Amino acid sequence: MLLQQIIKHLLDNLALQGFNPVVHFELEGVFELPPWQKQLDYQGINNKLKQLDIDGELKTEYWKNQWEYVSLFNGQSPLKEAQNLDKAMQLLPQIMRQHGAENVLMQPVAWGADKGRYLSGSGAIFSLDTRSVHIPNAIQLNVSVENHKGENLFAQQGLGEWVQYHLLSNSYHNCILFLPEEDAFKRLALRNDYGLDAELSSPVILSGGHQGSIALYKEKGKHNQAMGQEPLFFAADNSVLSYTIDWQKTARVEHRIGATSKDYNPYLNVIFALLNVLEGINSWKTGRAAPSFSDKTLPRSLYDTGSEDDGRLGALSLFKNDDWLMSKVDLYCQNMFYADVANLSKKIRDMVLKPYEGATIALGS
Repeated sequence: MLLQQIIKHLLDNLALQGFNPVVHFELEGVFELPPWQKQLDYQGINNKLKQLDIDGELKTEYWKNQWEYVSLFNGQSPLKEAQNLDKAMQLLPQIMRQHGAENVLMQPVAWGADKGRYLSGSGAIFSLDTRSVHIPNAIQLNVSVENHKGENLFAQQGLGEWVQYHLLSNSYHNCILFLPEEDAFKRLALRNDYGLDAELSSPVILSGGHQGSIALYKEKGKHNQAMGQEPLFFAADNSVLSYTIDWQKTARVEHRIGATSKDYNPYLNVIFALLNVLEGINSWKTGRAAPSFSDKTLPRSLYDTGSEDDGRLGALSLFKNDDWLMSKVDLYCQNMFYADVANLSKKIRDMVLKPYEGATIALGS
């Protein structure tokens, strides 16, 4: 309840300035079917999500038996979007089992979930190699900002770049928010550790631009495709004859580092996104251009594998040693109507660290 109150307060803060942030989530996972079941009943699942007032739907993903939950654009607030994902993560396994699945995996890596390797240099032709492929599952957060007229301000020069820059700058020390368990870091290392570079394209480092792990999409998307492309005219066979391009409507920052995990907290991650939006707006108002960001390697583990000097502190220590999240909660929530507002940032810090109580953070070899 406290986290939801903070989100509402941050949204009120932004609304007073004339800004309306838009947040959407995408969540990947894997399911297993019993021998007698041929396919999953996606339509039945999506009907149930609609009945539950969850603004999202399930669809097939790239790998065999991989699924993806995607947000619908129903005009929901970031608070409602966090509620949607929270409810979906709790209920989807049960709903999917009711519609054909025998088992539902909601974890950073589905170990040995598929088979078959691509030929070297090919992203589409399979070799005779039938070794298992470990499938990475992501939680992606997309954010944009509208003005009071509903216009997407990321289509203008500056604001999207600044929000992207702050997300890049603040994701390293706060990566425990979206990489909340040890397998999340194993997910980042899959391509290198298992020779899956040809098969997997998931991001492994903090990088910007329009193709990085925290990407700003304007005219071009991740694969250099035109953004905001919509069919305009159809032929008699329903093939598309021409398209319209409205990238201004779809401009956004995609935070693509997050890992699917039962420990992922949608509310904390929306707070993190909104704080970076507020920081981005403040920087944008100065009239300066956002600086460039140098690619940065994420930590290897939740736990320390070396010292701070050699850059091998784990995500737990990085978060404990940094006060950005707490200082920004104090800054933007100082006027929040809450009985214990003086200890608000401490409550947030304790909430982040509580799941790891008793975990070993001592330096390793």
